[in-house]
Amino acid sequence: MKGNFDRTLSDEDVLRRRATLLQRMHIDGWLLLLLLLLGAGSLFVLYSASGKNVDLLIKQASSFGIGIVAVIAIAQFDPRFMARWVPLGYLIGVGLLTVVEVMGHTAMGATRWINIPGVIRFQPAEFMKIIMPMTIAWYLSTRSLPPRPKHLLISLAMIGVPFVLILKQPDLGTSLLILASGAFVLFMAGLQWRWIVGAVAAIGPIAVGMWFFVMHDYQKQRVLTFLNPESDPLGSGWNIIQSKAAIGSGGVLGKGWLLGTQSHLDFLPESHTDFIIAVLAEEFGLVGVCLLLLLYLLLIARGLVITAQAQTLFGKLLAGALTMTFFVYVFVNIGMVSGLLPVVGVPLPFISYGGTHLVTLLSGFGILMAIHTHRKWIAQV
Repeated sequence: MKGNFDRTLSDEDVLRRRATLLQRMHIDGWLLLLLLLLGAGSLFVLYSASGKNVDLLIKQASSFGIGIVAVIAIAQFDPRFMARWVPLGYLIGVGLLTVVEVMGHTAMGATRWINIPGVIRFQPAEFMKIIMPMTIAWYLSTRSLPPRPKHLLISLAMIGVPFVLILKQPDLGTSLLILASGAFVLFMAGLQWRWIVGAVAAIGPIAVGMWFFVMHDYQKQRVLTFLNPESDPLGSGWNIIQSKAAIGSGGVLGKGWLLGTQSHLDFLPESHTDFIIAVLAEEFGLVGVCLLLLLYLLLIARGLVITAQAQTLFGKLLAGALTMTFFVYVFVNIGMVSGLLPVVGVPLPFISYGGTHLVTLLSGFGILMAIHTHRKWIAQV
């Protein structure tokens, strides 16, 4: 009897009846659990790293709450619906970056924010981290793959406009991340190896050109400090030297929560933002760092599973690019803090303080949920 009744229903109705509550809400349980664990753990680390600043902790918790709401809200949208609005989102993003260039808010020698007094201050470049891979995935998903030279040049032009605008703020770290997010979509689209080899070969000449004609003095100093931090131990090399000291002093088990000396005695600058993993390493040791890396690896693995199971080309390209870009965030920050990479001002995902960055990052995982949870009810493109 039940079998006859099921046969009178559409395939979509049958799947919905068999779905769990989380599936009906378009929520991926594993992703949500990992995000909540990272969010809860980050508040403990941030409380110590900020010098027990409760106001800052409340702001971070509020931003995380807004981000989780954004995750749930974005997960409700069909990826096909997102794809239709991507071009408008790209134009709005470039428009906001232009506003920053013309009349942006300046702080700490950089013009990166739009400030509406008494309402909000936000950084449009953060939103481009999501919009950029969506735009390239939308463009390439309706073309034959691997991309032809014409489509490749158009894609590079769409990547280049926000890259240049953000580079002029100046914000080298964010501009490179946005460049990478678009490049990952091209890679996922089956970019031919001759183009990849050509791009790798061009890194040297481009780096030389950027050194002489693009990079500011403080950015050049960061590279020189990376090569030899001990050349100016009380100046430009101070941050990385103190960061290494904090990481090394934590040992295997760490000194204990709130017992770190490098951050609490103000030896470690930017301890609640870019260098927060040094605080975690000092207080929780190698064990704490490994647990954090495990959570990151599980998130990345889940993202790769979602990429493999995506049923549309747009979803597959976008999910893969978002996952690979998240890996770059983690790799660059940890490499920077440990002295393996130059300091470029990239925050540690979910752990570093920052409202716009946190909401944007969580929004990306909301998109991953949408791609995964709508896969049973969308047709192959």
